[in-house]
Amino acid sequence: MRIVTPEDFATATRSGALIGLDPGTKTIGVAICDERRTLASPLETIRRKRLTDDLVELRRIAENRKAVGFVVGMPLHMNGDAGRRAQSVRAFSRSLEDAFQLPVLQWDERLSTFTADEAMKDAGLRRDKRAALIDSAAATIILQSALDRLSEIPESA
Repeated sequence: MRIVTPEDFATATRSGALIGLDPGTKTIGVAICDERRTLASPLETIRRKRLTDDLVELRRIAENRKAVGFVVGMPLHMNGDAGRRAQSVRAFSRSLEDAFQLPVLQWDERLSTFTADEAMKDAGLRRDKRAALIDSAAATIILQSALDRLSEIPESA
């Protein structure tokens, strides 16, 4: 199952919880939304090991939350070009699709980490506390952005 557009993703996953992911080289930030898809919330940060171990952790989360799809942050350059890191995320997305047989939407994550860090600074969090929360906060921004777009898609799409 290769979901490419938000419209296809919305059709394939009309309702149910979604998991937002911010995959990095050392960690994966994880966020979740409610079944009605109104609000994304940070869940946890997974310390990356091997891909099979990462998928086991994600399976635990997906099953516990009864997730129907994934929104994966796609790291693009500011000019919109995809670099080496984007290739890695595409491969990770294919692994998710193959392992879970659930739709995966790749979502532009430009500035998500910066935005999350700025919000935490504004909230008065110290640097060490921000570092512990940044990945799941970025995943939350990625997922909320996708939810906002998905909510604009008519049911008939």
